[in-house]
Amino acid sequence: MPDIPKTYTAESYEDALYQRWEESGLFTPIIQEGVRPFVISIPPPNATGTLHLGHATMLAIQDIMIRYHRMKGIPSLWIPGTDHAGIATQNKVEKLLAEKGITRHQLGRPKFMEEVEKFVEQSRSTIKTQVKKMGASVDWSRERFTLDQGLSRAVREVFVRMYSDGIIYRGDSIVNWCTRCSSTLADDEVKYKEEHTKFYYIKYGPVIIGTARPETKFQDKVIIVHPDDERYKSYHGQKLQVPWINGNVEATFIADPAADPEFGSGAMTITPAHSFVDFDIAKRNSLPIISIIDEKGNLTAEAGEFAGQNAHDARAAIVKKMQDRGLIESVDHNYMHNLSVCYRCDTPIEPLVSKQWFVDVNKEFKFKKSNRRPIKGIRDGQKVTLKQLMRHAVEKNAITILPDRFNKTYFHWIDNLRDWCISRQIWYGHQVPVWYCVGDKDKACKIDCKEPVVGTSAPEQCKYCGSSNFRQDPDTLDTWFSSGLWTFSTLGWPDDTADLRYFHPTSVLETGYDILFFWVARMILMATYAIGEIPFETVYLHGLVRTRTGEKMSKSKPETCIDPLDMIAKYGADALRLSMIVGSAPGNDVRLYEEKIAGYRNFVNKIWNAARFALLNIGEEDLNRPMSQELKSTAAISLADKWILTRTQELIKDVTNHLENFQFSEAGTKIYDFTWGEYCAWYLEISKGEHKNLPVLIYVLKTVLKMLHPFVPFVTEALWKELNEEKMLIGEPWPVFQKDLIFKKDAADMQAIIDTISAIRSMRQESGIEAGQKLNAIVYASKKHLSLLEAKREPIIRLGRLEELELHQLTKAGDHKVHNALSQFLSCGIEIYIPVEGIIDIASERVRLSKEVENLKSYLSSLDTKLSNENFIKNAPTALVAEQREKQATEKEKLAKLEKKLAQMSV
Repeated sequence: MPDIPKTYTAESYEDALYQRWEESGLFTPIIQEGVRPFVISIPPPNATGTLHLGHATMLAIQDIMIRYHRMKGIPSLWIPGTDHAGIATQNKVEKLLAEKGITRHQLGRPKFMEEVEKFVEQSRSTIKTQVKKMGASVDWSRERFTLDQGLSRAVREVFVRMYSDGIIYRGDSIVNWCTRCSSTLADDEVKYKEEHTKFYYIKYGPVIIGTARPETKFQDKVIIVHPDDERYKSYHGQKLQVPWINGNVEATFIADPAADPEFGSGAMTITPAHSFVDFDIAKRNSLPIISIIDEKGNLTAEAGEFAGQNAHDARAAIVKKMQDRGLIESVDHNYMHNLSVCYRCDTPIEPLVSKQWFVDVNKEFKFKKSNRRPIKGIRDGQKVTLKQLMRHAVEKNAITILPDRFNKTYFHWIDNLRDWCISRQIWYGHQVPVWYCVGDKDKACKIDCKEPVVGTSAPEQCKYCGSSNFRQDPDTLDTWFSSGLWTFSTLGWPDDTADLRYFHPTSVLETGYDILFFWVARMILMATYAIGEIPFETVYLHGLVRTRTGEKMSKSKPETCIDPLDMIAKYGADALRLSMIVGSAPGNDVRLYEEKIAGYRNFVNKIWNAARFALLNIGEEDLNRPMSQELKSTAAISLADKWILTRTQELIKDVTNHLENFQFSEAGTKIYDFTWGEYCAWYLEISKGEHKNLPVLIYVLKTVLKMLHPFVPFVTEALWKELNEEKMLIGEPWPVFQKDLIFKKDAADMQAIIDTISAIRSMRQESGIEAGQKLNAIVYASKKHLSLLEAKREPIIRLGRLEELELHQLTKAGDHKVHNALSQFLSCGIEIYIPVEGIIDIASERVRLSKEVENLKSYLSSLDTKLSNENFIKNAPTALVAEQREKQATEKEKLAKLEKKLAQMSV
């Protein structure tokens, strides 16, 4: 017998096991021509620190998929890596330098970049360690970083191609500007929070206008009204003098459908440089666009005496001046405003007009079709837009989003998508591959020299003036631009590599639903444009990890946060993985707390104890006996054998089906229930002594360990080693369903035995009888079941904790009466009686039960009255009515059980 410890201590096994997995080479798949691989590109964590529970959830789900497909014999690739996360990383390093009293400008760009690279190198090393701690079986030989040389080359290649196709352009447009980060943000990098503020109603000539930002109104010289608004039709195109903040201005009435006749006076003025809606109106009507606020958040010269002041801080003084001039009609002091803020630092966003680089999502270009796995429905050379490509991939089911309710959200985002601003005013990241000639002392620049030179590398000589002196555009590219290439840039594109040919498109993108737009949509955009094929076949979206009470975990509230590494150290990685998988569904948030993780540690220990019990019954000779992956049907001797083998085959079929359909919680729950509730609680207990059958015992144990392995890889691998197996479990094949191991009739008979024992236990528990109290049981059964019960007399007595077991043949159902006994009738026709005289106080029990029945009837009567009231049904919230009906059904069922118990006690 192997010397297996009594308890499983995760820290004693995990690091050593992971090292063995790495050294085995099984994380690295071998290309098998003709066999379709299973591929996941890990959503690269930001290189800014440590992993959080969202990452841990992602790693657990993806590792389940990878280990399962690897065990199926499919070449399975899981590409790891990290994202440079430009703004986030630069902000982090700037904060660290600020603690030393240093700014990046004092260091200068080269030295600042050295500081960033040192920080990133350390951070990436930490993240790699954490990924290993989770047990993630990624292919470290293919680890990538979004600023790797190869990936940087891919970024430049895509930029140049898009520029050549007219998709990328540089121009003045309105952007989201963070004054703290001193950079632009994409639309979906802006978040919103509700804010109570003041709303001002202002006299503007003959109309009243409303605004929450009077500091932007200095150069308002246009009044917009709806073309069909009868009140203003005579004003269309007219000009008039209007008293305004710094004196009279000439205002023009313009008809445009953007004005809402039902809102306020139906008239509005516009500030095109500081509102996306107003900017579009100005462009439509060829109106001037004048900046009132600069990139530092200060008022420009257009604000007159307020120039140079912070716009927000100057608001009160500006309003005071407007009041003095009689321009303020009224003020709403309780206006709820959706304030847009930076997703990184929570600084209010300032819409500004700026010269930036954009991706035109509505520009038509000629589609270049993939020669390997083309997108159906789009011809080579067909004119399309990026918007059309993104919609087509999901609409035509080339890509499946799970859960499918996110399709609607995805399409809504695409339909409202504006041109994507891809330039950022930061130092860390992929510098825009654009150069400008600055000329030499002896070679003056010409007019054409001002044109940008776009290329994958710096130009050698200006074709206009001959100078070799160039300045690269100082801006960097949006981080999502480079991570959008992740699935194919990590495989060697733009080179036609063997990895790219075999492993792309990837199989699944598993990520949080909160970055559906940030990343998922952009990956579809990039892959369909650059290589003419989808980046992945399925998008599996997991939910957010929340606290016990449903709160979002926040760094600002440390008490709500759980550090995955702390939980691994305390309970083991397997327990943490299970706690995030079981009970969760795609797209749904999951609640996680320490007690839940501790509960799954108990299950991990149960697996260990079950295997230990089996191994205690297995000699060295049995362990060394060679066994095939399949078991012959002749190995089943007893009813218990046939029952457990039948249930095992059903489990293999169910779990395989769940995993194929991304139903990880259902698969985990099925294995959990089988392992704990059937194999441990019943088969192992029944298998003690004379009922032991080693081949079946070992077969079921190995099968369970294999199915559990993707979920709890560490404890299962540790146990596999105790079974003296030469190969590691990670490399074992997935269990094969064996139809010849299905014994339906025998399994049903065994289930009757189990139900009998369960009924005895249930009656004991419901009546509050001590677990150690030995009972007598009188059982009536048909001739067929009588022989079954007699054959299993020993385990029934042992597991039911009985003193005696009387078995009688059933004559007619319900005719047998046993005085002062608990009773239960099984659906298979077995009647069970437990005499309780002398064990419990029957008279007191009757009184107690009668009172409980009376109280329950009274409560049910009030529920019935409420639910028969038409006014209540009509006016109460639907959820409340449903809750009351559910209570009614539950209490009626409870009443029936109590009345039955009372009748038993009255015999």
